[in-house]
Amino acid sequence: MNIHEYQGKALLKSFGAPVAEGVPVFKASEAEAAAQALPGPLYVVKSQIHAGGRGKGKFKELGADAKGGVRLAKSVAEVVANANEMLGHTLVTKQTGPAGKQVNRLYIEDGADIERELYLSILVDRSVGRIAFVVSTEGGMDIEGVAHDTPEKIITVAIDPEKGVTAEDVKALNDALKLDGDAARDGGTLFPILYKAFVEKDMSLLEVNPLIVMKDGHLRVLDAKVSFDNNALFRHPDVLELRDTSEEDEKEIEASKYDLAYVALDGNIGCMVNGAGLAMATMDIIKLYGAEPANFLDVGGGASKEKVTAAFKIITRDPAVKGILINIFGGIMKCDIIAEGVIAAVKEVGLKVPLVVRLEGTNAELGKKIINDSGLNVVSADDLDDAAKKIVAAVKG
Repeated sequence: MNIHEYQGKALLKSFGAPVAEGVPVFKASEAEAAAQALPGPLYVVKSQIHAGGRGKGKFKELGADAKGGVRLAKSVAEVVANANEMLGHTLVTKQTGPAGKQVNRLYIEDGADIERELYLSILVDRSVGRIAFVVSTEGGMDIEGVAHDTPEKIITVAIDPEKGVTAEDVKALNDALKLDGDAARDGGTLFPILYKAFVEKDMSLLEVNPLIVMKDGHLRVLDAKVSFDNNALFRHPDVLELRDTSEEDEKEIEASKYDLAYVALDGNIGCMVNGAGLAMATMDIIKLYGAEPANFLDVGGGASKEKVTAAFKIITRDPAVKGILINIFGGIMKCDIIAEGVIAAVKEVGLKVPLVVRLEGTNAELGKKIINDSGLNVVSADDLDDAAKKIVAAVKG
């Protein structure tokens, strides 16, 4: 689950991290009071969407004269003017795709005197099985570009879970970011705070880009991108309250109600698979044969008939889907349960696109018999390779 920048900053501030004063705004009429509540005279008006690249993004409605989604304002009047231009309009960035995202929230923040911009993130480094800091002196930039062009400028510091952030870790991070004086002392306080927040709130990603050194020599968290482990949200009702469903795909919201792992993609072949690894392999082989998957959907190892029915309905509700591939390897999941769920869903919503089914494993023959006896217009497949070829051929007509 992702949250907005202003929510992430409030959370980090509660742990003691240094952030600027700011006020979230939901209506343009609130902008003037928000700016007047801040010290000024420099303000930053920030679009709040779940996507990066806001500063370089453009608003669709403003045409060639469109400015970005993060703007400096030198007066309260400028804040208000920017709020009117940004709220309710569609911001297109490298991460939103051409459709963009509508800006429904702004964050009016006090400006900062910036000396240097740094990059810092915390994530789970699966190569060493530990939480790790990833830092660079190249803050405020596209970190993927930095990693590609100058990988030596990105430093990873893995943290021993039994010790937490040690003095040696702080020194390594300060050295990597070239911090000294007050900034290095601030780092000695900030790095453990960020690690503590990451662990205690079950985050999957905490990215601060940029982390700035101000002209007075101190550090400040200037941006905050925070993602949480969905599987741990039951432990954090306070975090769950921060969820903004307007930023999520409607199909993904519906899938979450049934505990389905669903991610919408840009292709036209809907996939229903059990097991994340098999789902990834299914998407890969669809691409191998020249088509694109419309979704990642893992119904899980112990899905019920109701979950399978819900999954099928979610897939068929997507107008981009021109064909469906069901690929089930039954272990804990029984193939007959999948078959019953598919039949129930088809009877309810109909079947208007080609459907290829590959069943193997527990109760596979029973599952095939149930589908074959159903009278549905279904193409059966012998294996995954055969299934992928058949659904791609059917979609391409």
